[in-house]
Amino acid sequence: MTRLAACFLALMPGLAMAQDSAPMSAIDWLSDSLATPPQIGPEEPPVEGGARVAEVTVTPLGAEQEPRPDAIGLLAPHMTGLPADLWGASEADVIARLIREEQTAMLPAAQALLLKILLAETDPPDSDDTDGDTVFLARIDKLLQMGALDQAHALLTRAGTATADVTRRWFDTALLIGAENEVCTAMDEVPDLTPTYPARIFCLARSGDWDGAVLLMGTARALGLITEEEDARLSRFLDPDLFEGEDALPVPRRVTPLTFRLFEAFGDSIPTTTLPLAFAQADLRSNIGWKAQVEAAERLARTGAVSDNQLLGLYTQQKAAASGGIWERVRAVQALEAALDDPDALATLLPDLWETLSEAETEVPIARIHGPTLAAHDLPGQAGEIALRMGLLSEDYETVAQQAEPETDIDRFLVAVAKGDVSGVTPPGDDARAVADGFSGMAPPEELSALVEDGKLGEALLRALNRLDDGAQGDLDDLAGALALLRAVGLEGTARRVALEYLILERRG
Repeated sequence: MTRLAACFLALMPGLAMAQDSAPMSAIDWLSDSLATPPQIGPEEPPVEGGARVAEVTVTPLGAEQEPRPDAIGLLAPHMTGLPADLWGASEADVIARLIREEQTAMLPAAQALLLKILLAETDPPDSDDTDGDTVFLARIDKLLQMGALDQAHALLTRAGTATADVTRRWFDTALLIGAENEVCTAMDEVPDLTPTYPARIFCLARSGDWDGAVLLMGTARALGLITEEEDARLSRFLDPDLFEGEDALPVPRRVTPLTFRLFEAFGDSIPTTTLPLAFAQADLRSNIGWKAQVEAAERLARTGAVSDNQLLGLYTQQKAAASGGIWERVRAVQALEAALDDPDALATLLPDLWETLSEAETEVPIARIHGPTLAAHDLPGQAGEIALRMGLLSEDYETVAQQAEPETDIDRFLVAVAKGDVSGVTPPGDDARAVADGFSGMAPPEELSALVEDGKLGEALLRALNRLDDGAQGDLDDLAGALALLRAVGLEGTARRVALEYLILERRG
């Protein structure tokens, strides 16, 4: 018997009681990978000789303590431009709530700022709780909601088995990207963590200990500690040949990453199109069909969870196999790639390219790659307007604006926004007037200014992102106020990109 199985059998009495305790989670599709141990009530003294001293830690002199999860990040302050004391005096619970309330379907520049905040290496809030994972868990949950699994997994790997809630997310994120072995090993080495039967059986099998997994499966079945549905899935996972020719198992209403991987292992893969966005990452693997890869990349591109080059690479990987829908985008992008040095061809294809990319909301990733090149061509009419706007949606928006010769009122205003100076340019419409107000030197909203003055910059930025979302829904005062706040705290580039995207993309919810 393996050490993993032996340890588990020794803990069976406690697990029998804990099996009904669902993990606390804001992500309702997380696997029940860890059991919650039964708590000793205040009226129940600990068993003699078995008192727990988990609260006491001993650190050798000179040894470094592991950072609390809330302090873990991937991007240092000099990379983000955000201060280490981003959260300052804000309440940890307030920050966590604001992060969870942020929308994922926001303008790309706003998404980029949110992602930077989520990945930033910062000091924990002054009021952080004992475990120090309140803000960290909210950051991870938002990354999972956005489908940014690689970033979430990197943060979780740094945190390791800091707390049960952190480990639970680490396990599930690893399942979706096929990196679960490290987490299985870590859970086995921490006595305070008690993986549930399905998680332990899966980990034993993944490590190659099929005999241990079968033994544990038999024990769980005999003691009635797994459901009939879990029994059926795990049985097929451990020996799929026994069920060859039988009807496929019904897909459960609540699909967890562990369920998803089990179905995949015994040959009944669950389509990801109706699952939470995080599952779409599984369709980017090389063993998945090309169409499914492109569709997944488009879904993830809308939240900034795949790189521009990754999306472009999939668009241009093969020849379109059919017509309509996604194949029209494939053809249009491939035609663009072939015509970058041919102004006549570009003048013909750009209107259709813009229309089909707009339908999928993937115009910004392609514009960031090819926008400056397109804007440099002196294209006529509608194609010229599209080329200019694609250039303004790129990282080189200011250079494009300096070289532009706009011919319409809206294009003149867009160029002024890209330069950061709208004085002397008449805003052509209510949306443009709201942007002009945000760029006119107006004071940010009092609520946001007060937060910055109180040392709560991160909270102010999160609230400003919410206002930007309200602005996209039509609240022009909120739009102007959020832009003013971004400029006031030194995020000029973000303010310009947000304004340009707001005016060019015309996404109003």
